[in-house]
Amino acid sequence: MPRSKSRRKRKKTNARANPAHGGESESIAWGASAGKGKAAAARSRQRSMPWKPILGTAAIVLVAAAVWWWWDPRQAAEDFETLAATGAATLDRVETMRDEGGGHVPQGQDVPYQSDPPTSGPHWPTPTRAGFYSDRQWPEALVHALEHGNIVIYYDAPGEQALATIREWTGLYGGAWDGVVATPKPGLADGIILSAWRRVLRLDSFDAAAAAAFVDRYRGRGPENAVR
Repeated sequence: MPRSKSRRKRKKTNARANPAHGGESESIAWGASAGKGKAAAARSRQRSMPWKPILGTAAIVLVAAAVWWWWDPRQAAEDFETLAATGAATLDRVETMRDEGGGHVPQGQDVPYQSDPPTSGPHWPTPTRAGFYSDRQWPEALVHALEHGNIVIYYDAPGEQALATIREWTGLYGGAWDGVVATPKPGLADGIILSAWRRVLRLDSFDAAAAAAFVDRYRGRGPENAVR
């Protein structure tokens, strides 16, 4: 009897260990098989996804963006040059202002300029950078920008088209020595004032050709470092 019980126990133990008899090993084998099946299905889905069309579309978008960045500034420059040539005859209206000197004063110190807007005189060490500004810029910093060869355009409410054109010019010419600065000046209404070092052009309303001619004539020709 004891030997018979021992044989029955061994048979039960073997049954649990043998996958053919449905023990724990069978469960593990099934889980591994299911995992392989899921992995195969995932690889199949990846192969079926339209990667080539997506990559092709992305390439087209990148090429289009590159073409735009290459073409648009050049077209804007050509349009500007055409305007400047058209408005060249209006440059006889440019005022030559008295020389108020130069040199630096401490940053933040007020300077009593004799002309409005000022086109020369003592100024702050830090100039206004080229760009389109929605807030008024300090005259002491603007004068330093003029000394560098920048053009300053003062505007108030000349209309959306005029503002768009001026904004385009500030984007087109953003150099430290030949840039364009646009800053508000309340009270001009639809008028525009353009200034360079000791030069001013006042327009009762925005004249793109006259303004372009002024910018083209005096931009980059400041007394500190003429680059044109």
